[in-house]
Amino acid sequence: MDLDLISMATKDNLMEGFAGESQANRKYASFSDKAAEEGFTKVATLFKAASLAEEIHARRHLQVYGIPGTLENLSAAIEGETEEFTHMYPEFIKQSQAEGNEDATRSFTFAMKAEQVHAGLYEKARAAVKAGKDLEVSKIFLCPVCGNVVLESAPGACPICGVPGKKFQEVTL
Repeated sequence: MDLDLISMATKDNLMEGFAGESQANRKYASFSDKAAEEGFTKVATLFKAASLAEEIHARRHLQVYGIPGTLENLSAAIEGETEEFTHMYPEFIKQSQAEGNEDATRSFTFAMKAEQVHAGLYEKARAAVKAGKDLEVSKIFLCPVCGNVVLESAPGACPICGVPGKKFQEVTL
């Protein structure tokens, strides 16, 4: 469908639906993990199914809204990640430190540092796409603790959270 034919109210509703379904997807996935940890395997499976259903809803809302091309998506990703590591997370860290909440401060700090890495990687990818090329990398790895992403090979230890590099997960399509 032509995005110009969708009313502003429907565009707003699609994005609100996308945000809500996306949050429900991650929340129910975490609820599934917790239920499994507590030994409730069928409840965990139900939460997992609901999580996957919410993902379907979120993706469909975004598809109907319209997904731009890769170059535009990379620019939007850089903008979003930069906002998070320069403004959002520093403010969250200040607040959690003022409250003495070390767990929240650590969580926000890990995310802030990982978002800065993500923005840099997206910059590299955008330069490649502008040149008409794909990102020239053989492997991409993810830290399961802080969300740091590294190219080519896992480090000896994560520079953000210190987790051993052997715990990094290779990300594939």
